[in-house]
Amino acid sequence: MKSVKVSELKANLSRYLRMAAEGNRILVTDRDDPIAQIVPPDVGEIDWQERLARAGSLRLGSQQLRDLRFSRIRSRAKIQESLRAVREDSR
Repeated sequence: MKSVKVSELKANLSRYLRMAAEGNRILVTDRDDPIAQIVPPDVGEIDWQERLARAGSLRLGSQQLRDLRFSRIRSRAKIQESLRAVREDSR
């Protein structure tokens, strides 16, 4: 749990509210005495992906991760050649 003095909280309120929205608890102190606590909202059944998407930190995909199939790449990628191709492609 993060502890913060009232003066620091007032100066950086947005920062501490973002921290709370991300799931952190913040203890507010006045002269080293605890006076309040900022806690994340009760999000109920919302999972972490949905919470991050609502915060704008994650864009949800159209497929479920468990349904994706991955295959091994058989040849090594030529990094410089790949970067050059990306730079040349205007799309």
